[in-house]
Amino acid sequence: MYLETPPRLIETKIFSAMPDTFRRKGVRTDWADANRPGVPTDSFVEGPSFDKEGNLYIVDIPFGRIFRIAPDGAWLLVIEYEGWPNGLKIAADGRILVADYMHGIMELDAQAGRVTPVLTSRNSESFRGCNDLHLGSNGDIFFTDQGQTGLHDPSGRVYRLTSNGRLDCLIDTGVSPNGLVLDPTETVLFVAMTRDNAVWRLPFMRDGSVSKVGRFCSLFGTSGPDGLTMDAKGRLFVGHASLGHVFVFAPNGELIARIKSCAGPNCTNVAIGGANRDRIYITESATGSVLVADISGLNS
Repeated sequence: MYLETPPRLIETKIFSAMPDTFRRKGVRTDWADANRPGVPTDSFVEGPSFDKEGNLYIVDIPFGRIFRIAPDGAWLLVIEYEGWPNGLKIAADGRILVADYMHGIMELDAQAGRVTPVLTSRNSESFRGCNDLHLGSNGDIFFTDQGQTGLHDPSGRVYRLTSNGRLDCLIDTGVSPNGLVLDPTETVLFVAMTRDNAVWRLPFMRDGSVSKVGRFCSLFGTSGPDGLTMDAKGRLFVGHASLGHVFVFAPNGELIARIKSCAGPNCTNVAIGGANRDRIYITESATGSVLVADISGLNS
């Protein structure tokens, strides 16, 4: 995990928690029955992404909701619809895209309060369950089709939807593919493989295919790596869904820091924000909280 220096410990605090008025206490959902059996689930937040005004958008998977959290921590329900929004990313032009486990890739019009399909199938076959997405600078959409895959069924897929509408399947042997992010040069794609408890590294070839796919880092626990983000220096931030941490890896794969949850153990996704991009925001899904930590010290 590390060579010479033990990883730095970075503490978190709660930025904002879902108000009780939005929590669906005592309500059962098909999603929770399948993914959190026997565990009371009044919300399950994921998919943090900032707009240009500094508002943080997040999803609430089991209840088909998307929220906007203002810089002062106030929550606003943007939409509630029949779906399971799992991942969300906001493009540079303000376009809001959603990886919906039930429907596929969707687009949110926050002003009108509606979602419309972008891509719902491949060759007339429905997706198994889209989990997360990442946007390339050229407009390409990378997304994971996780479903219920795992070591027992290593058939999860990672796709690229190019800006001209071509759909490429980059791999179809994923062990529960989840969060994903491009490196700063956009020549390597990193994908969290939750049930493999690892992050895979997918280098691109000249023709856009991937080759020599390998494990960039391995972890442990009852769940595994979930959401990913990367800073301009190529440091990978990995939210772990059962260990209550975000782990920070150097470009060579060495663990250099661990960001510890002050709430629950389900650190599912991450986004870098702040005026100087020196804050990391973390969705702690089980408690319906968004945590924040100062990561400016990583530069010292």
